[in-house]
Amino acid sequence: MKTYRIALLPGDGTGPEITREAVKVCNAAADKFGFKLDYTHYDFGSERYLRTGETLPDSALDEFRRHQAMYLGAIGHPDVKPGILEVGILLKIRFALDQYINLRPVKLYRAEDCPLKDKKPEDVDFIVVRENTGGIYTGVGGVVQKGAGIEVATQVMQYTRPVVDRCLRYAYEYARRRNRQKRLTLVHKCNVLTHCGDLWVRAHQEMGDRDFPDIEQDYNHVDAASMWFIKQPEWYDVVVTENLFGDIITDIAAMIQGGLGVAAGGNINPEGVSMFECMGGSAPKYTGKNVINPIAAIAAGGMMLETLGEDAAAQAVDLAINQALNGGQIKSLAAGRMGLGTAEVGDLIASLI
Repeated sequence: MKTYRIALLPGDGTGPEITREAVKVCNAAADKFGFKLDYTHYDFGSERYLRTGETLPDSALDEFRRHQAMYLGAIGHPDVKPGILEVGILLKIRFALDQYINLRPVKLYRAEDCPLKDKKPEDVDFIVVRENTGGIYTGVGGVVQKGAGIEVATQVMQYTRPVVDRCLRYAYEYARRRNRQKRLTLVHKCNVLTHCGDLWVRAHQEMGDRDFPDIEQDYNHVDAASMWFIKQPEWYDVVVTENLFGDIITDIAAMIQGGLGVAAGGNINPEGVSMFECMGGSAPKYTGKNVINPIAAIAAGGMMLETLGEDAAAQAVDLAINQALNGGQIKSLAAGRMGLGTAEVGDLIASLI
C-alpha cells in the first residue's frame, strides 16, 4: 500500500480540534482509495513558546523535508505578542522550504452562505495564486532613530524576474490544467508601483505570448479587483498576484465564499514539501467547546490529497463537503450555530466519502 508521510502541526486554540476532523476525513478517503497517511505530530505553537521560548528550531525544518506534505491547524495565542509565532513559525517554514505559491481555491458550496445578492455556486468558483516568499514580506528595509520625532521606517517591495516568472508559470499551468474559462488575471498596481508592477505586467505578457497562447491574458489593478470580486466574481477563473496584495484579496474572497469557516489554502513548493491549512485563526475563545467549524480544515486536507497526486480521493472530499452542506443538517457556517458540533460535522463528512 502506498504510504505518504505527513508532518502534522495542530497548533493552538481550536487548531487541534479542527485538525482531528481533517485527519478523520482524510483517513476515510485514504481507506476508500487504497493508500495510507502516516502522521508525525509536532507541538510547535504558543504553548511550547510560552514554556520554552522556542518557536521553530532549524532541526525541525530538516525533519519536515523528509515528509511528503505538512498539515497545519492554526497558530496564535492572546498571551503571545503578534508577529512572534507568525514570523518564527509560519514565515520561517514558507521561506526555508521555499513554499513559493500560496494557493487559494474560492468556491461557494451553497448560495445562502454568500453575502452577495443573487450569487449562486456557479458564480463563485475561482483560484487565487499568490506569490508567497517575495515582495514586501521579506523584510527588506529598516528603522532610523526609532521613537524619535523624526523616525523613518522603510519596508521595500522587492522582486527578481526568476521569482516572478516561477509564480506566473505555476498560474498559467494551473489555468491550463483547470480548463474552465482559460483566463489568467494578473492583479497588481502598475499605475503607481511603476517598477515592480511593470516587471509583473511585462513578465505576464511575455510568458503568455510565448508559452501559453491558449490562455487569455487579463489584468486588474488591486483596488479594481477588490471591487470586482464583489460585483462580478463569475468573471474570474485563475488570479495571480504578488504577496501583499494576495494576502488582502484572499480575505475578500474568503467572505464571498461563505467566510473563514470554509476557506482553505496551501503553501506550495511544486518541487518540494507543501503545507496545507485553513485560513481562519486559532479562535481561542472557542477552544474545547466542540463548536468551531472544521470544514475549512477538511477542505485543506482535500487540497493536500490533490497535491500528493490522489485526485480521486481529493474529489471525494470536495463532493462530501458539498453533500454535507447541502444536506440540511448544517444550519450555518458560524461557530456555535452550525446545528452540529465540530466532531459531528467531521463524522458526517467522513461518512459521505
